[in-house]
Amino acid sequence: MMTSTRHRLDDVRVLIVDDDRDVLESIDAAFRAEGAQTLLASDGNKAVDLCRDDPPDLVVLDMMLPGRSGFLALERIKGREDSPLVIMVTANEGKRHQAYAESLGVDGYLLKPVPLEKLLDAAVALIDARDADEDD
Repeated sequence: MMTSTRHRLDDVRVLIVDDDRDVLESIDAAFRAEGAQTLLASDGNKAVDLCRDDPPDLVVLDMMLPGRSGFLALERIKGREDSPLVIMVTANEGKRHQAYAESLGVDGYLLKPVPLEKLLDAAVALIDARDADEDD
């Protein structure tokens, strides 16, 4: 009998949004290695559409995106009862941007380049905290 190893993100649906294909693919591979089911988008409009149709558990959202910025996408993704958790990833170190993202309800805010392990740890911590809240 085979024992399956539990991954930290089994059965978690993650939408990864970044317009840099290399970044998208490396984050995708890292999350899938942890058992996540991933969806990919390279612009903010597609991200918003995917979240409206069938919200994932978590969105990893780049700030600088074509079509609709990460902030505008965040505004549309958050604010509903079934809103996913959102980790914003940005190369912009300005505190004003972080404060604005937090005012829109972002759950995590990480500076690029983000080590994949750090991103995964943040995702796992958010999912675990959300699950603990739901169990209360």
